Amino acid sequence: MKNLTVVNLEERTARLTILIDPRKKTVFERLCAQEDLTSSQVVRRMIRSYIESRLGRPWTPSEEGPVKGGGTVGGRRLTVRRPLRS
Repeated sequence: MKNLTVVNLEERTARLTILIDPRKKTVFERLCAQEDLTSSQVVRRMIRSYIESRLGRPWTPSEEGPVKGGGTVGGRRLTVRRPLRS
């Protein structure tokens, strides 16, 4: 029998790649280090705060899943891009 590991939704990860001005990145990383936080920790906090401010209530991981096949956010159409198969 295989050993199964239960992973909480908050512990699952997805990659978010952004482009940012190199000078802002340097200042941001320095400020994060002053608080003994990684830049990823701070970005996750900012994203959660943004979600909660838009929802108008605390967010829980189980209430909303990923967007499948597109959708809309803030009136903008979302497209989910899948990697090309080789």
